[in-house]
Amino acid sequence: MRICGLIQDSIVDGPGLRFVCFVQGCPHRCPGCHNPSSHDPGGGQELPVEEIARQLLSNPLTDGLTLSGGEPFAQPEPCLQLAQLAHAHRLTVWTYTGYTLDHLLAQGTSAQLALLRETDVLVDGPFLQSQRTLSLPFRGSANQRLIQVPATLQSGTTVLWEEKC
Repeated sequence: MRICGLIQDSIVDGPGLRFVCFVQGCPHRCPGCHNPSSHDPGGGQELPVEEIARQLLSNPLTDGLTLSGGEPFAQPEPCLQLAQLAHAHRLTVWTYTGYTLDHLLAQGTSAQLALLRETDVLVDGPFLQSQRTLSLPFRGSANQRLIQVPATLQSGTTVLWEEKC
């Protein structure tokens, strides 16, 4: 898997303590992106999924896996493997994407749809500098949504995630 980086114990990429895998490569290249070094698909480093999994499971206090980028749906197969492993260990899975949910549902490949189904919360939509905000939790621009994927797929209508205080 080609990655830009890994972070243990993030508190800004979803609720609780998150293990974040920043995948390398992003077709969106959003102006003002917080992680522009992740855009080049040839950048970063290759790391076996097994090594990422070892690091993910190394901290018993980790609440979940966050797949960010770059664009996780540009590498759906290894991201799916990590998401399945996280769920097998009762961790939540958040996936950040520059795609919208509607785009993924209408045009996603079978591997992308499998990753979507293995995601608990999808943070969808490109970063828009004109809608940049620091006041909304877990996202960088107001157009981005936090979508509860299982409830959305079950109901057929978009169900937003809301932080429980």
